[in-house]
Amino acid sequence: MFGTELRRRRVAAGLSLAAFARLVHYSKSHLSKVETGAKAPSPDLARRCDSALDCGGELAGLVPVAETRGTAEQTITETDRGEVWLLTLDDMGTNGFRPVSRREVLAAGGAAGLGLGMAGFGYVPSGPPGTPGPSPAHGADGGREAVTAFRAVFDQLRHQGQRWAPGLVVPTLVAQTHALRTLAAQAGGRDRAEALTLAARFAEYTGWMVQEQGDDALAAWWTDRAVDFAEAGGDRDMAAYALVRRGLIALYRYDGRLVVELARQAQAGTGDPRIRGLAAQREAQGLAVTGDYDGCLRALDRAAELLSRAAAENPAGAPARATGTGGTTGGATTPSDLNAAPTIGSAHVPDPVAVATGWCLFDLGRPRQAADVLHRELARIPADAHRARARFGARLALALAGCGEPEQACAVAEEVLDACGRLQSATVRVDLRGLSRDLNRWPGHPAVRRTRTRLTEVLRA
Repeated sequence: MFGTELRRRRVAAGLSLAAFARLVHYSKSHLSKVETGAKAPSPDLARRCDSALDCGGELAGLVPVAETRGTAEQTITETDRGEVWLLTLDDMGTNGFRPVSRREVLAAGGAAGLGLGMAGFGYVPSGPPGTPGPSPAHGADGGREAVTAFRAVFDQLRHQGQRWAPGLVVPTLVAQTHALRTLAAQAGGRDRAEALTLAARFAEYTGWMVQEQGDDALAAWWTDRAVDFAEAGGDRDMAAYALVRRGLIALYRYDGRLVVELARQAQAGTGDPRIRGLAAQREAQGLAVTGDYDGCLRALDRAAELLSRAAAENPAGAPARATGTGGTTGGATTPSDLNAAPTIGSAHVPDPVAVATGWCLFDLGRPRQAADVLHRELARIPADAHRARARFGARLALALAGCGEPEQACAVAEEVLDACGRLQSATVRVDLRGLSRDLNRWPGHPAVRRTRTRLTEVLRA
């Protein structure tokens, strides 16, 4: 059906097969096989054809994207009531986490590994080098001091999450989250609310790091815990942001319709302009996957307006701007920074809407425009934000391959591959798998042969 409709629209546009092949950067023989039904079209090809023929998503919609990693609603259904968090560590650097009921622990006669229960303080392990590990403190002054110390730890862990594999950061995140909920259980008034609100941010960030490990179900569980903590602390907006986070899980499975649905629910569920802006940005990404060009651009405009308003209303809560030297303005965290809630969303991308625009243009089948935007925005991301640079660098490499520039795509990919072993990012691997498939179009190119060898090694690791 797709092939027949593609040929009908191509002929109606007055394009020969050779001319159309040059437009979409696929070979004439490949397109011929797609049109005759001898070869199935990929979703990427469908989006490019849709864009080249200005079909408004109708042509791309004929090739649904198969989900590969379960459903976005898949999650761990344990609640936080009466549960023990089981964190297992071994001498090979491997860690695991799961919540278990107290009944299960008692039936087993105890838990192997590190059990972090709701009662008592539990052990707070030291993090990676340079990470302090504050313990909960009693009393009003001690409670405030502890929350401030945890706030500093959060900033350090988020910075370390940009540099190291999630497995090096997750154990400390789990323990710090547990310690904060313990502190909240023993505090009252403002101290309790602040501890719970900060615990929510730890839990939300833990969910992102777990998603980077490749466990979507556990990522959704942590996102739900973030909502629980936030609501207990009087913050109702985290529930809306949790929908934005779930939308990201769906986005990496190219389930555009679910992404849009979750993002719109998030925008209706909060008045916070930053969260609404991030939700509008996520909506745009979902609309791009479904091929809705005009709707995508409208959502991006709305996201830019909302995020600009949020920055004007709360300058301290906005992400740091990049400097010409590749660092961020402001230097070290100041005491006043520690009194503010951590930034919702990325703190390492100077202009998230611009980066999302490049991301969307690729999914809309416009790789040349995507490459131009992503190349410009990647240069603005701080040099030490390795995870952000790898995520958007992989997408830039895809865009360059998509517009027929294999050598430049390989040059960008090499930098991403250099960081992959250290970062161990499941989301980056999604785009690298797509890049590996795209590079098959130039089997004899020397740079492609070298890069594909490294790609194979990374994807098998």
